[in-house]
Amino acid sequence: MGESLELFYYRECPYCVKVLRVIDELGIADAITLRNIRRDEDARQTLIAVGGKQQVPCLFIDGRPLYESDDIVAWLRKRFA
Repeated sequence: MGESLELFYYRECPYCVKVLRVIDELGIADAITLRNIRRDEDARQTLIAVGGKQQVPCLFIDGRPLYESDDIVAWLRKRFA
């Protein structure tokens, strides 16, 4: 493993829910820091500052953003399945 993983999300987003379900399915919740941008203003500001936009879900892998739920799910399955 070794990567620093942070998922920027909010619960009402269906694409975020899709990613969160895969995280649960793979049993990797302990490996990923979850940052709810609707409850954590610092998380929202970080997402905008680093990624340049407020789009979620966004998985930061060692500080680099990966957008699009299908891309995130594919990366997680390849990395952890």
